[in-house]
Amino acid sequence: MPRILDRDLIEKRLAHAERHVANVERDVARQRMVVAGLELCGRDTSRATSLVRYFEELHAAYVAYRDLLRKELALAGATLCRAT
Repeated sequence: MPRILDRDLIEKRLAHAERHVANVERDVARQRMVVAGLELCGRDTSRATSLVRYFEELHAAYVAYRDLLRKELALAGATLCRAT
């Protein structure tokens, strides 16, 4: 059975993961704008596009971690309800 401390830790990690998801979403959007600007000027976009892909992969990893923490938090809540 998860202890209250475990629930607090999950909540802290979830908040941290949520911030990472939001930050990387901004990074992806910003980098896509860089790529668009380079394309508009007829410049090489290969490195900028690689960075977009990296940010997208990082975003997917953070979203997966966030979703896992949400499930753990829900499970911890359900366990606490049964214990009372």
